[in-house]
Amino acid sequence: MVLKLYGFSVSTCTRRVGTVLHEKHVPFEFYEIDHTKGEHKSPAFLEKQPFGQAPYIDDDGFILYESRAICRYIATKYASQGTPLIPTDPKANALFEQAASIELSNFDAYAAPAVYEKVFKTYQGLPTDEALVQRYLTSLDQKLEVYDKILSKQEYLGGNEVTLADLFHLPYGTALAIAGSDLMTNRPNVKRWFDSLVNRPSWQAVKDNVKATA
Repeated sequence: MVLKLYGFSVSTCTRRVGTVLHEKHVPFEFYEIDHTKGEHKSPAFLEKQPFGQAPYIDDDGFILYESRAICRYIATKYASQGTPLIPTDPKANALFEQAASIELSNFDAYAAPAVYEKVFKTYQGLPTDEALVQRYLTSLDQKLEVYDKILSKQEYLGGNEVTLADLFHLPYGTALAIAGSDLMTNRPNVKRWFDSLVNRPSWQAVKDNVKATA
């Protein structure tokens, strides 16, 4: 059975999953959810994703939601193909988990709400709270100063090999530019690292929208 991905083709979290599916060379069918019609709040969707958020996958009857959990599942199930994205050595794995925690606590916690305020609310015709955006970006700026120090000593956030922790940054990292921020390019080591991620074929395949490969 071919893996099925359900989501919004342009959403950040759906593209996060799409990136990993491409990295692992996993064919998948894609099913677009029409959020303008409220399909993500329909009883049928809520049976699979009780929070009414995208994406989720159906892997031969196995339902899984939350984009990072989906990515870990894919990287683990298809560990022998494509790019190794979760180290198996205990110390390397611990450094990966550390990097994954950094992304969630020190990057996503500021980048995601800043992008929501500046980009997503604009699409929805809602007013942007510019002061709130600046608070998030100021905090993120301080976090990325630490990133730059880490990345001055190694190629990626968890060491010298790319992992899921790095790829997790792509959707909101690229959206920051749409929000008018240069935080991903104004420090040399962060720029070098992030440019290398943006240029990966996996991201290039989904950066505009997610499309089925099966």
